[in-house]
Amino acid sequence: MSESVQTPPAGIPAHVAIIMDGNGRWATARGMERSAGHVEGVNTVRRITEAASEMGVRFLTLYTFSTENWQRPRAEVDALMDLIVVAIERETPDLLRNNVRLRMIGDIDRMPPGARERLEQCIATTAHCTGLTLVLALSYSARWDIVNAARTLAIDAAAGNLDPETLDADALASRLSTAFMPDPDLLIRTGGDMRLSNYLLWEIAYSEIFVTPTYWPDFNKADFARAIAEYSGRQRRFGLTGEQVTSSKK
Repeated sequence: MSESVQTPPAGIPAHVAIIMDGNGRWATARGMERSAGHVEGVNTVRRITEAASEMGVRFLTLYTFSTENWQRPRAEVDALMDLIVVAIERETPDLLRNNVRLRMIGDIDRMPPGARERLEQCIATTAHCTGLTLVLALSYSARWDIVNAARTLAIDAAAGNLDPETLDADALASRLSTAFMPDPDLLIRTGGDMRLSNYLLWEIAYSEIFVTPTYWPDFNKADFARAIAEYSGRQRRFGLTGEQVTSSKK
């Protein structure tokens, strides 16, 4: 079950998920090492977290490191892991000042023990915060999450603790790593690619999608506000007709 979510201001999504793409291409276009793009991307994370908090978004989930990213060159993976940990430790005081809570989702056991422990300490430090929840999808794969949820259900059923006939969408959703928060209202992808990249596949079934060609390091508060404005102008129908949605609001 997701946690109780404070209603955001009118027109503001309660949960925004972002695929932060384009760091490497941003750096390459400038004749720089790919790692320089990741470093600049951290500054964007700070800007967008501030914007989301100021606008009243309740959850901001960032695709920080996918399970597929483990296949990248070892040097780049090591640099990314170090950058993520150092950046979060550096930003933790600001998270506290802004009442932002930090959480992680993903196959965390695959992370280097030292990095995981340091991130878990930051999570514990912000656990009391009640404003925006910043969720880092680390070593994350939507397929991994769905398979893991199905496995836990199967184990319970085999043990006689669960009647298979009672299984439904809510039962599976309750076993996902995202069960503590509502499904994303808005999915933003930077960098221009038109794909989901194994990200929150179950949860974004009815999310609104906003894709921009802007690389993540160049994505700013005005861009974020533009995505929110476009979202607020859309009619979310959830399989109904526009007329049914309009009638239900009267």
